[in-house]
Amino acid sequence: MSPIKVIVSGGGTGGHIFPAISIANKVKELEPDAEILFVGAKGKMEMEKVPAAGYEIVGLPVAGFHRKLTLRNLAFPFKLINSLLKARGVIRKFKPDVAVGVGGYASGPVLRIASQSGVPSLLQEQNSFPGVTNRILAKKAAKICVAYERMERFFPQGKLLITGNPVRNDLLNDISKAEALKFWNFDPAKKTILVIGGSLGARSVNNGIIETIKSLPDDVQMIWQTGKFYVEEMKARMPEEMMSRVLVTDFISRMDMAFAVADVVVSRAGASSISELAILGKPSVFVPSPNVSEDHQTKNAMALVEKDAAHLVKDTNVNQLIEEAVALLKDDERLKLFADNIKQFAKPEAAREIAEEVIKLAKKK
Repeated sequence: MSPIKVIVSGGGTGGHIFPAISIANKVKELEPDAEILFVGAKGKMEMEKVPAAGYEIVGLPVAGFHRKLTLRNLAFPFKLINSLLKARGVIRKFKPDVAVGVGGYASGPVLRIASQSGVPSLLQEQNSFPGVTNRILAKKAAKICVAYERMERFFPQGKLLITGNPVRNDLLNDISKAEALKFWNFDPAKKTILVIGGSLGARSVNNGIIETIKSLPDDVQMIWQTGKFYVEEMKARMPEEMMSRVLVTDFISRMDMAFAVADVVVSRAGASSISELAILGKPSVFVPSPNVSEDHQTKNAMALVEKDAAHLVKDTNVNQLIEEAVALLKDDERLKLFADNIKQFAKPEAAREIAEEVIKLAKKK
């Protein structure tokens, strides 16, 4: 039997890219001869991260439609048509047995052409409230892997599988707190807050932190991932007296070490971030991004808040972030409650379950 061929489409942010790579890695583990091709959006993060993970990627000129009136929307239909044509060429040449969509701009054209070409498709919906693209694509999808319950409100129930969201394999490294403290050259006598504003950074979170950074208590240290667009500005605004306790960086390549050292995590409420924090059992303060479709990050975070598994700070209240994170840090009972309860949302076998479904669909074809 010839090796299965899998096309994986989507991206835009780490929240789409890292689960996609995790699924591909697990497919290769289960089917070592499998051929995997990624399709992403030109100029987006996946064009760098996917080749770094060892996979070939093709870029489409597709872009999102902006909800605000902007001249950039005039180019949208031309880019979409161009992307559909290019996706058709990619599918004809690669001849996939199955197409996997993980969300992001490239998913729409690729999965639409795949379904027209008779290629079965699998959607991986990470959020508790799906975007418009996945709701449209669901009509033709063979399977839809989701991370939250009650998703039959949006998708046909017979296609649904609750698998959870895949996380990066390296996050599951068994690293001790002592080892992580040494890695960061941090003080073992101090508690640590980790601030991550998503793979591209978050201006409001960064501003909220820098404007209140002097309120960080002397016995607390911080790792702060600002994103590449904001790192120089935040470093320039950092008070000199805080530099010995606050590590400012654009991107954290060793997230396993960052999570291992963290006593409390401040994070956007992207689905992948929540899945990672759940598996690691990290007490968290979520700041949902207001700049996402259907306000899905608030819905993601509230699923945990309602179960006493996390704390939520609105994006309009970012100046309270340090205060709220420190309050949680000092409350041992609440720390334990959050750590225990967030683990209930963990799905450590998500990548394997999704990969098995991908392989089944490929072999059925």
